[in-house]
Amino acid sequence: MLDITRLLEDIKASPHEEIVIRAPHTGVVAFESCRPGDMVSGVSGEWKERPGTLLATLTRERNPKPVTAMQSGELRELHTELEGKFVEAGTPLAVVRHFLSREEVISMLLKHALHLFTAPERAKYYFTPAVDIKIKTGGSRSVTVHHGMELLIMSRMKRETPVYYTGPGGIIYTVYFKHNQNVDAGAPLLGVCPESQLAVVEELVLRVQTEWKERA
Repeated sequence: MLDITRLLEDIKASPHEEIVIRAPHTGVVAFESCRPGDMVSGVSGEWKERPGTLLATLTRERNPKPVTAMQSGELRELHTELEGKFVEAGTPLAVVRHFLSREEVISMLLKHALHLFTAPERAKYYFTPAVDIKIKTGGSRSVTVHHGMELLIMSRMKRETPVYYTGPGGIIYTVYFKHNQNVDAGAPLLGVCPESQLAVVEELVLRVQTEWKERA
């Protein structure tokens, strides 16, 4: 049985995640004016078109490339000892402490509460036509799945292969993939909630919505 209180208390005890910003490629580092303790902004916009706070610039072959924060939060570390030095790809440059939003907490908890049906291969995924029609008319939670049900179409290397659902029966509570985007092998495609657990899951979501305090 899902222990809602324990899950919430575990996250409340550590309501943030430490995000390490690494050099995306080789180059000479030049840090910007940010300092530890500053609040930084992450990527934003409907299409993620607005970059986050500029933390550093990497110059390679006279070609400067920005290194920006991907998530909002507090700048905890900045490796200024690397200023003016050549670094390899993957070298840690900064650490941002990102405080979890209400939506992020709900997403984390649902991944504990739901049965996650994962991608068997890196590919693009689509619902079968019959399921797609139901979702477009009634939403994903109008669809009940069962073990062995033909549920998805996997598109890879110009080949389309049916994907059959494995796991407990229930409703599709959450859809994790997006149309026409590749999903890595092992990444969740769907979160399925057995009907007997639906009331517990909905209580979990309601408690987070009412109890979680956002930090600016």
